[in-house]
Amino acid sequence: MLTSQLVPLLADAALIAIIAVIVVLVAGTTGLVVTRQRRTRELPAPTPPAPLDTGERVEPKVGEDAEEPRDTPTRTLEDTELPTLEKPESAQGRLVRLRAKLARSQSSLGKGLLALLSRDKLDEEAWEDIETTLITADVGVTPTQELVERLRTRVRVEGVSGEQARAILREELITLVDPTLDRSLKVDRKDGKPAVVMVVGVNGTGKTTTVGKLARVLVAEDKHVVLGAADTFRAAAADQLQTWGERVGVRTVRGPEGGDPASIAFDAVKQGIDESADVVLVDTAGRLHTKIGLMDELGKVKRVIEKTAEVDEVLLVIDATTGQNGLTQARVFAEVINVTGLVLTKLDGTAKGGIVIAVQRELGVPVKLVGLGEGADDLAPFEAEQFVDALLD
Repeated sequence: MLTSQLVPLLADAALIAIIAVIVVLVAGTTGLVVTRQRRTRELPAPTPPAPLDTGERVEPKVGEDAEEPRDTPTRTLEDTELPTLEKPESAQGRLVRLRAKLARSQSSLGKGLLALLSRDKLDEEAWEDIETTLITADVGVTPTQELVERLRTRVRVEGVSGEQARAILREELITLVDPTLDRSLKVDRKDGKPAVVMVVGVNGTGKTTTVGKLARVLVAEDKHVVLGAADTFRAAAADQLQTWGERVGVRTVRGPEGGDPASIAFDAVKQGIDESADVVLVDTAGRLHTKIGLMDELGKVKRVIEKTAEVDEVLLVIDATTGQNGLTQARVFAEVINVTGLVLTKLDGTAKGGIVIAVQRELGVPVKLVGLGEGADDLAPFEAEQFVDALLD
């Protein structure tokens, strides 16, 4: 009897337990699903993969993407500001202006000689004064003696008057300056390679500035120029040269400060060949003419360049205000490297025009360029007749 009553009770308890387990499982599953859904909503949407480049045309997006404003407006070529390059002055205009400067600064030599030659009586004292005037003007002793002797002869034969004295003096000075010397610059391509011009000189002569000004002269003649900043010892020398080049759109090849000048010169010439340039201008470090080691390095630079191309010009820059000391410098440089032309700078200052005659006579090398000021275009080819006319104006 008792057993029959317990059986239904146990069955009911088991059923209740089963129902409780099912409720717990259902509740746990529901919570898990809700939690996953909540986490899914909190996570950012995945970035769609970039479309593969299948060669098919990709249509532009529309909707919100198309309405999103750009950060900056689109710039066209017309809106872009390109650097403005300077236009160097033509050779003719430069010569006219330089002649006027030379006449103002050097006229004392010509005026002094004309005043002496126009005296009523040319005695020995007058001729000594003429000789002193010429030597003081840095003409040099030997050229002065030659000029005075020729003037004496012509005055004796032809007589002297105001205009006649000027004509005689002009002719003899032109002869002394020697217009027959070849003053042309070798700056034309040859055998498919650019002309190479080395510029040398002592410290403080205006060498780097001369290279920059010469680049302007060549650009005005429509030459394609490359600059080589082989002066690696003077602080900011390469920066100075690069600034000159940028003003007229000329490339500057440079290296690290204190680097090997010969290596940089070689790279500049190679760049000139690659660009089919007309001329490569190589600026070298200033050398004291008393330092044999430094001078010998110039020879090394030249030899390294010649492994690739011929050096067509070696221009020696001389500060005209140094007078006879400039002759000593020139002599030493000529012994170390084959100088082909001279550049006289600062003729507008306290320089005496006679240095042109003296340095040419000393080296047998022509003055090819003269600088008469700090302006960017104050460098011009030297012309014997115009130089003498400026002295006598």
